[in-house]
Amino acid sequence: MPTSPGATATATAAIDNLKELEAGLDNLQEGPAPVRRSASSRVLLPLGTILGLLSLWQLAAWFASPRADLFPGPVEVFGTAAGLAADGRLAEAALTSLQRGVLGFLLALGIGTPLGLLLSASPTLRRGVGPLVSGLQVLPSVAWVPAAIIWFGLTDATVYFVVVMGATPSIINGLLSGVDTVPPQYRRLGTVLGASRAQGLLRIVLPAALPGYLAGLKQGWAFSWRSLMAAEIIAVGGSIGFGLGSLLQQGRDLSSMAVVACAILAILVVGIVIELLVFAPLERRLLRRRGLAPRAGR
Repeated sequence: MPTSPGATATATAAIDNLKELEAGLDNLQEGPAPVRRSASSRVLLPLGTILGLLSLWQLAAWFASPRADLFPGPVEVFGTAAGLAADGRLAEAALTSLQRGVLGFLLALGIGTPLGLLLSASPTLRRGVGPLVSGLQVLPSVAWVPAAIIWFGLTDATVYFVVVMGATPSIINGLLSGVDTVPPQYRRLGTVLGASRAQGLLRIVLPAALPGYLAGLKQGWAFSWRSLMAAEIIAVGGSIGFGLGSLLQQGRDLSSMAVVACAILAILVVGIVIELLVFAPLERRLLRRRGLAPRAGR
């Protein structure tokens, strides 16, 4: 049946109006366009901040402290770092601590995630075990070091035990916090669609709880790194390898503030690098997939 020109024009106008409405809704969802920052500004601003802090540090070392051995400036510290790097001790300590921290964090992740899912699936179990998990989270990880030395001796198992005990409660609580933010309609929708309890937990609740879970992972890594340093400082000797905590303790034994400052800076740099290379990209990708962050290049 032929279509009249008037009907065709009406249909075309309706389609155009629908496209305009759709574009308007997309713009409303995306929000205002972000201010573009050049690559130079992203580099120059942190670099300028670091140079400013180093300048203040050097001025304080020159004028505020009469003894360079008690308060060395960045020139002395970087010279010591160059010496430690030349004989291989700095690289050995950094790689040893990084390996321990990553492996201990993965062990805590493998333990904390199933436990968090189990607690989230059972309100009764959560009411019984939840306070204990929260108590373990606020317990200083250094308190586990003497017990770990008694149980495992001066071995790497002592270090890993302390790291796992320091990170696991944070991962569990982060997952539980993420699950608490999931709307109950999601669970009911999974039930209506025929999902089992395990399927609803793994395919609906866990993906929806990812923002809180990621926050728990970041906190768990922070606790892993802190716990590792505490264990390496106290548990020295035996078959335990030489890490950044051991370097820090060695500087104290030698009364070398330059070595101590070098170890502190190395610990700080490793923590910043892990945040920038691992957790920050994961967080940006997660927010972008959920429409909560602007896409790259806009």
